[in-house]
Amino acid sequence: MSLFWIVFRQLAEIEAMATSKKLITREEWEKKLNDVKIRKEDMNKLVMNFLVTEGYVDAAEKFQKESGTEPDIDLATITDRMAVKKAVQCGNVEDAIEKVNDLNPEILDTNPQLFFHLQQQRLIELIRNGKVEEALEFAQEELAPRGEENQSFLEELERTVALLAFEDVSNCPVGELLDISQRLKTASEVNAAILTSQSHEKDPKLPSLLKMLIWAQNQLDEKAAYPRINDLSTAMLEDPAV
Repeated sequence: MSLFWIVFRQLAEIEAMATSKKLITREEWEKKLNDVKIRKEDMNKLVMNFLVTEGYVDAAEKFQKESGTEPDIDLATITDRMAVKKAVQCGNVEDAIEKVNDLNPEILDTNPQLFFHLQQQRLIELIRNGKVEEALEFAQEELAPRGEENQSFLEELERTVALLAFEDVSNCPVGELLDISQRLKTASEVNAAILTSQSHEKDPKLPSLLKMLIWAQNQLDEKAAYPRINDLSTAMLEDPAV
């Protein structure tokens, strides 16, 4: 049984015990936590899954040697994936598209939304660099035909072209398209598509476990006062308010 489901089961059992609002002491709570048996191999797999999915290739290689945990993907492919992600984050979209096609041409061939978003990012970069005529030509030749086939694409294209109508983008209602966050959003989408093409989860399991922990604590709050983890970065138990 995976670590994910072990945690889910144990938290569900703890919640089921709290049928009425009551106080659970630190001693009682720590005993319950100590009763949860998690194999070290499962913890190692969880760490490796995070390193691989997030692209920390050097850390993954070191962790593989130190723990003996084998990744479920060729670590060499992580470097290629991160090169694509970095290219998008730096605004080098044409280079990113080339790299994606080198990895697997089917990724963009079978994902029209992703390809449109990459082309949209290319248009944004042209506008960012003040290449107005080139931006208009690119929008008309590359993006407009796709917008005619898909209403949502057309709406996104119209929002992007609207950037050209404002000299001061700080007053532009769609000025956020020029923010770095837009590059990061597109890079994340490309990263997820590459992972999916490699039969790997597009999101690491660890954040899902933490979200599940928060959900379980919120549910349990209604039934009991107990040592709670309020700061996930330290995972310190805080005594319940009495």
